Amino acid sequence: MVTGGISPNRAGWVYPFAAKLTTKAEVELHRDVTAPVHAAGGKIAMQILHAGRYAYHPLGVAPSNVKAPIGWFTPRALSTEEVYDTVEDYARAATLAREAGYDGVEIMGSEGYLINQFIVERTNKRTDEWGGSYENRMRFPTEIVRRVRQAVGDDFIIMYRLSMLDLVEGGSVWPEIVQLAKAVEGAGADIINTGIGWHEARIPTIATCVPRGGFAWVTKKLKGEVGIPLCTTNRINDPTVAEQILNDDCADMISMARPFLADPYFVKKAMEGRELDINTCIGCNQACLDHTFKGKRASCLVNPLACYESEFRITPIAGPSDKRRIAVIGAGPAGLAASTTAAERGHDVVLFEASGEIGGQFNMAKTIPGKEEFYETLRYFNRRIEQTGVDLRLNTRADVATMKSEAFDAVILATGVEPRTLRDSLPGAADSPIFLSYVDVLAKNAPVGKNVVVIGAGGIGFDVCERLVHNEEHPASSVDVDTFLKEWGVDGSNEGRGGLAPNGAEELEPARQITLLQRKSGKLGAGLGKTTGWIHRQQLKKKGVNMMGGVKYLSVEPDGLRIEVKGEERTLKCDTIVVCAGQSPKRELEKPLAEAGFDVFKIGGAEKAAELDAKRAIDQGTRLAAQIEHATTGQVFNAPVGLTERLMEGAEKLLKVA
Repeated sequence: MVTGGISPNRAGWVYPFAAKLTTKAEVELHRDVTAPVHAAGGKIAMQILHAGRYAYHPLGVAPSNVKAPIGWFTPRALSTEEVYDTVEDYARAATLAREAGYDGVEIMGSEGYLINQFIVERTNKRTDEWGGSYENRMRFPTEIVRRVRQAVGDDFIIMYRLSMLDLVEGGSVWPEIVQLAKAVEGAGADIINTGIGWHEARIPTIATCVPRGGFAWVTKKLKGEVGIPLCTTNRINDPTVAEQILNDDCADMISMARPFLADPYFVKKAMEGRELDINTCIGCNQACLDHTFKGKRASCLVNPLACYESEFRITPIAGPSDKRRIAVIGAGPAGLAASTTAAERGHDVVLFEASGEIGGQFNMAKTIPGKEEFYETLRYFNRRIEQTGVDLRLNTRADVATMKSEAFDAVILATGVEPRTLRDSLPGAADSPIFLSYVDVLAKNAPVGKNVVVIGAGGIGFDVCERLVHNEEHPASSVDVDTFLKEWGVDGSNEGRGGLAPNGAEELEPARQITLLQRKSGKLGAGLGKTTGWIHRQQLKKKGVNMMGGVKYLSVEPDGLRIEVKGEERTLKCDTIVVCAGQSPKRELEKPLAEAGFDVFKIGGAEKAAELDAKRAIDQGTRLAAQIEHATTGQVFNAPVGLTERLMEGAEKLLKVA
């Protein structure tokens, strides 16, 4: 195991009061981490990470005072003496890590953090012995490894996370990467781990649109250049993929992180041949990285227990008197989580689904190019239904009479949402043959023309666009590594500086011409994920999608949509209009069920439909089911919001105002 990043000093914090290891008192806190790992027979290394110019606080330092494009503050340039001090801080952190019971350390030398910033000229403008020539610039990581080895001795693991593919202009070239790999090996590193891309890189590296094992080829290129084991990483979420990477001699070891949030028993299940039981990471980033960069506790969309294990437990019911007969209406994400969790605890659960398959909104999501991983989530829930004994009734509409005749003690409404169509409010829309909802397109496969206007630039609007710019002649790059590299301008030979293709990204011919509209002015898709929103915007721009904000919708005409932008009216010529303008909760059963005397609980879209949020839906379903025998109607079951998250949100708002 390797921990998340622990700073060697205060300036290296990623955000204020983030984890660091600088004192004996902090050693005691870290023993609370290492002791349980050793008790379970495991080994654990502590990652030493200095944020450098990526620090979300005003104390940040860097090789030079060059502000990061994703940063809040311009860092202060370290003096020559301070560079030496920082090297010693790494050595001290490693020494304290050993005292705390860690079996090794991983030195974070990639992803654009401090060490990376020393290595390349784009961020290192120094003229002393720590800048200028490549030999000078690579002195910082080499000295860190050398001093750490001196400090901890020979019987302590040192991993070095090497940036093998920077994916930024002015990044390292391959001969430099090999030179540094050999240098850190010579300085005392035992293992080299693979780092892919700086955080500011405009190429996705771990999101769901990246093919599985999409960067293992980079690690393989270093094979034979050094004599120590190599570890590969990024978008490896399946045991079969991991085994294939090893069989192809791409690496000696496999590194995963997010898959263990999705399923902490991943390795155990794989060892026992139970791959179908694994709750697969879908690469969405919504509850892990997005949370981390908001100062919020990391968790997982498909596993809300992740990082809440000590305070949020799924335990069997206390006894027969607590057992309930529960009806769950709707087999979308919320209903699936609630029904399987309640049944696992010992309740008698019937899951009603009006359609012929489970999944709800996931059945639309899985059809979006780049979101193929949602098939895995549905596979997992089908397996969970079998294992927990949920009585699944497909093609069955629940009603009050059924609830009465089967004597249910409680009813969980997980009936989801229905789209707002605008047919009644937008002139000309009611009878227009070119006017469709997103459900018509994603779920019903309605015919769509070649020139399309999409109303609404939230997550669904972006998904609809992504679906429509692809077809059989234009397949998704998320399932093919070579296609992905070409689409995003990555040099598959890794010979160019930063690993960027010399001629840039390949220009793609979209399946349709699309215009995406929103009422609000400003950036489209502002509510998308913090770490993935830019990917969605860039994907659509690459495919020629025209984006317009500040739009007033006037009327649907036979040949298109009449709009007003900045006081000027115009008609957008098109042969299809797709509406993605929000949704409303489907609650028609709530009142009659309550009047019939049932305890009714609402979760997911049925509780709140402001946006489609699978993370909240699965979390709510799980939290309700964990305590349903003691719950009261009207309760809202949401994860708590921490102080750090509130502080980060407040700071971000203040900076925007400033």
